[in-house]
Amino acid sequence: MLYLDTSVLVKIYVEEDGSIAIREQVNKARFVATSMIAYVEARAAFARRRREGRLAPADHHRTVRAFDSDWEHYLLVEITDSLIRGAATLAEKHSLRAYDSIHLASATLLRTRAAEAILFGSWNANLGNAARREGLELLS
Repeated sequence: MLYLDTSVLVKIYVEEDGSIAIREQVNKARFVATSMIAYVEARAAFARRRREGRLAPADHHRTVRAFDSDWEHYLLVEITDSLIRGAATLAEKHSLRAYDSIHLASATLLRTRAAEAILFGSWNANLGNAARREGLELLS
């Protein structure tokens, strides 16, 4: 099972450094999980690329359609009061940004509920280090 934060999830849909490797890992995974906040984060990232001219309007439209089509196939971790409180603790403990701490809390919650190992994917070194300190295995 893979847990992908938004920095890695976006690489599935937009050509960036690491996109090919991420797509290969996703194709091999039984399940791909993420937090529900990844939807708004990814859509904002796609829109930013369009505004900056790095994604043509037609490509932006295709990217959003592909993302929307795939979204229902991801294992989504819901945002609950308990998750938010856990994320706040992780943010303080590891000096994380708010949404990064939500991703880490989501992955650690999933780890406690899953009967299999979880690989945590993030392109953010600080979040990756925090995930490792929390006992998660990192996607290489």
